[in-house]
Amino acid sequence: MHTTGGNHEAGIFFASNRPSGPEAITLVAKRAEELGYESLWVVDRFLYPVQPQSPYPASPDGSLPENYKTVLDPLHTLSFVAAHTSRIALGTSILVMGYRNPVLLAQSLTTIDVLSGGRLRVGLGQGWSKDEHDAVGVSMKDRAARGDEVLQVLKAMWGADPVEFKGKFFQVPKSIVQPKPVQKPHPPIYLAAYTPGAMKRVATFADGWMPGGVPTDAMGQMMEGIKGMAQEAGRDSSALKLVVRANVHVTPQTQGDQRQPFNGSLDEIKSDIQATRDIGADELFFDPGLSGVTPVEVYLEVMEQMKQLAG
Repeated sequence: MHTTGGNHEAGIFFASNRPSGPEAITLVAKRAEELGYESLWVVDRFLYPVQPQSPYPASPDGSLPENYKTVLDPLHTLSFVAAHTSRIALGTSILVMGYRNPVLLAQSLTTIDVLSGGRLRVGLGQGWSKDEHDAVGVSMKDRAARGDEVLQVLKAMWGADPVEFKGKFFQVPKSIVQPKPVQKPHPPIYLAAYTPGAMKRVATFADGWMPGGVPTDAMGQMMEGIKGMAQEAGRDSSALKLVVRANVHVTPQTQGDQRQPFNGSLDEIKSDIQATRDIGADELFFDPGLSGVTPVEVYLEVMEQMKQLAG
C-alpha cells in the first residue's frame, strides 16, 4: 500500500494473551504471514489488579479489558513466533521501560533480533499502572528520568565495544558486549508518547512515534510537533516514522460521528484506514481483541477483514 507519506504497511496486534497456547499462536502467526501482514505485535502486562490504583486509559470507564487476566511474557512469545515464521517483523507495543533492567533487556532484545534474522521492532513507553510499578519496586515519579536512561543504556549496549555507562539509575562497567543486533545501528525504537515531555523524548531519542486511540487529525498535528522538535535537536525529522495502533471493534451497524476511531462498521473502519494514509502514517497495525476475549476463529476472521480493507 502506498500513500503520499510513503509506504503504508499493515500489521496485526498479536497480544500475548490472545490467542494463547502454542498451537493457536503458531496458527495465527503463520496466517498473518500468509495474508501479507508486514508486522506482528505483542503487549506487556503481568498483573490484573482486583482493585486497580490507576484507571486503564483505553477504556471509557477506566476498567481493564477482561483478556488482560491471562498474558504470556511478550519477549518469550516473540522468540517462539520467530521460530515459526520467516518474514514478518516482530514488535512490542509496548514494553514498559520501568519494568526491566535495561542491560538485561538489551540482551533479550538482541537475542530476538539475532534469532529472527533482524526482524525486531522495539516499542517502548512509560506505562500507566501504579500496581505494576509497585510490584517491580519502581516509583512512578521516576518514570521520565528512568526512561531517558533506559534509552541511553540500550543504545550504549548496542553500540561499539567497549560499552560503558554511568547514570543515576543504571551503571555498566567498561565491558565487551556481544553479539550486537543484526539491524544497524540497532533495531528501530518507537515510543508511545502523549505529553509534551514524552513527545520531546520521541524527537530526541527515538526512530518513530507509536500512538493509539488518538483522533487522526490530532495525531497528524502531534506528529508535526514532534518533527519540529526533532529539527530543533538537529535530527532529520523526515526519518521519523509514524506507526499507528488501531484498537478495532467491528459492529454490524454504523456508529456515526461520535464513535471512537476504528470502532464501527467495516465501511467506517475503512475510512479510518484512509485517514491514516492521508496524514502520511508509515504503518498501521490492528488490535482485533481489545474489546473482549476473542476466540481464535473470530480473531482470524477479523485479521482477514482488516487485511482486505487495508488493501
